[in-house]
Amino acid sequence: MSEPLKITVCGAGAWGTSVALHCERQGLPTTLMARRPEQAAAMEAERENKDYLPGYAFGASLRVTADLATALRGADVVFLGAPSYALRAWCQQIAALEEGVLKQGALFVSLAKGLELETRQTPCGIVKEELPGAIVGSLSGPTFAGEVAAGKPTAMTLAFDDCGEAAMERLQNAISGPNLRVYASHDLKGVELGGCLKNVYAIAAGCCQGLKLGDNALASLLTRAVAEMVRVGQALGAKLETFYGLSGFGDLVATCHGEWSRNRTFGEAIAGGRTAAEIIAQQKTAVEGYRTAKAFHQECRSKGIDAPILEQVYKICYESKPPMQALGDLMSRDLKKE
Repeated sequence: MSEPLKITVCGAGAWGTSVALHCERQGLPTTLMARRPEQAAAMEAERENKDYLPGYAFGASLRVTADLATALRGADVVFLGAPSYALRAWCQQIAALEEGVLKQGALFVSLAKGLELETRQTPCGIVKEELPGAIVGSLSGPTFAGEVAAGKPTAMTLAFDDCGEAAMERLQNAISGPNLRVYASHDLKGVELGGCLKNVYAIAAGCCQGLKLGDNALASLLTRAVAEMVRVGQALGAKLETFYGLSGFGDLVATCHGEWSRNRTFGEAIAGGRTAAEIIAQQKTAVEGYRTAKAFHQECRSKGIDAPILEQVYKICYESKPPMQALGDLMSRDLKKE
């Protein structure tokens, strides 16, 4: 019987912490790497992440450190839990480690769901640029950190495009358990784009809910968002069927309805009269849809992709367009067949 996979999670935000808690419950030797030494010391002493995921106790075997070399030495799987805008810096630190720290054939799995604003690159694209030759994948789906930490049931998609079947299946089996079912995919582009796009549409859903437009309006918005997600994703090289799975439609439904969704509540706050810039300046945790809306706006414009909902979210976030006016512009577009 083979040894259990050795897991490291880089990034001790809410989602990174919940993944570490889940892996430790699976009986996998797990290390949680915090960016700040003081955060690591507090979590080690309190056996809890009171800053980002309070109320969920660490298992006895979960290791916590702020030393990158210590965290990564000998790891079979490295989950990258940083938001998209911080991911490149994490990868550059990993690339600078001395030879021998990283295990040959280690898998790097992104947990991020946003495009890098400056390059419009997906998270896995960033990792591949900064860690040439690394085996890179994504874990995505409808997952609220608190529910995963509490062991509530959910399902996710694990995607690689350059990983051997045996290695992928081993990781899939290792992290699947009674409360988390993992499906495998080779459409890495589609899985990543679904996770990025749904955050932008969640801002639109939040605006809709903040304006109290009703269930009909929200259902109509989400239906058209799915159609737009498919159109944009296919134009950028993804497979259609991926967007009807967990990392597309599944994550969209969860993020647009969940009370915990930062992107949805961000949209609600804008509908309530606050500006996007004001909210972001005061926000402690990442709102991936904010930067990603601008990145997709630039990408769709450059490639001639028709994406009216994305366009209106961009204008709400960056041109201070009133959400009700944006909705009116969507409703007054030329009529067409579905």
